[in-house]
Amino acid sequence: MPGMRDIKRRIRSIESTQKITKAMKMVAAAKLRKSQNKVVSARPYSAKLQEVLGRLVHGSEDYSHPLLDSRETSRVGYVVITADRGLCGGYNANLIRLTESLIRENDKESVIIAVGKKGRDYFRRRGYTLLREYLDLGDDPNYIQARELARELAQIYISGEVQELNLVYTKFYSAIRQQPLTERLLPVTKVEKKENSAEVDYIYEPSAKEVLHTLLPRYLETLIYKALLEAKASEHGARMTAMDAASDNAGEMIQKLTLSFNRARQAAITREITEIVGGAAALE
Repeated sequence: MPGMRDIKRRIRSIESTQKITKAMKMVAAAKLRKSQNKVVSARPYSAKLQEVLGRLVHGSEDYSHPLLDSRETSRVGYVVITADRGLCGGYNANLIRLTESLIRENDKESVIIAVGKKGRDYFRRRGYTLLREYLDLGDDPNYIQARELARELAQIYISGEVQELNLVYTKFYSAIRQQPLTERLLPVTKVEKKENSAEVDYIYEPSAKEVLHTLLPRYLETLIYKALLEAKASEHGARMTAMDAASDNAGEMIQKLTLSFNRARQAAITREITEIVGGAAALE
């Protein structure tokens, strides 16, 4: 059984750790509020852009664009958006697990485009083919970063390095619920029109094909930007939840150690009283 000094040292150590986890929870909560507002604001624009693009693609069957061209698939790329840091529960592990399951199910050659250090480090250690890596995007990704990333991914696809690109990221629902998912990035697939949607006749200037030519790169940028925002909000939510659980666990450990310390102190006091009584009895 550890002595009182060792128990007291452990209590101080755990109390220091608890202060850190509580501070990290508060920081993550503040960042989560900001990221959540951005996610909520970006979703309607992305959904509307997807709707308009789907209408344009259906109305321009003879239109061709490098981002729409489907090819015989021999090499599939997975754009995996993970965190640059840990201490966020199972956030990174769930994304990596989903990516590995997708690779196992696919009988084609698979390559990884890692966005975030945790995914990069994991796939590099296990011998996966890393085609590109994008690190240190920060806690507040902006549209410029998404645009640059989208242009590089489009160039990778157009040049033929891969014949298919899939996006693997975490969709944000709440601070305690985040869902890893995959989404086709390239080639851009035709969006199915809703059966009961009302037909509206749009007039496009200068032409539908010109608008489509402009919207396709913008759609790719918006899709990646929304995914980055969803991923960052999910990361902050997962970290806040993980730090809250760590603080609670530290509190429970402190209670148990305090109880052990009190028992050890009581045993020491009882032993000293017994020795004093025994010494007094020997002197009589």
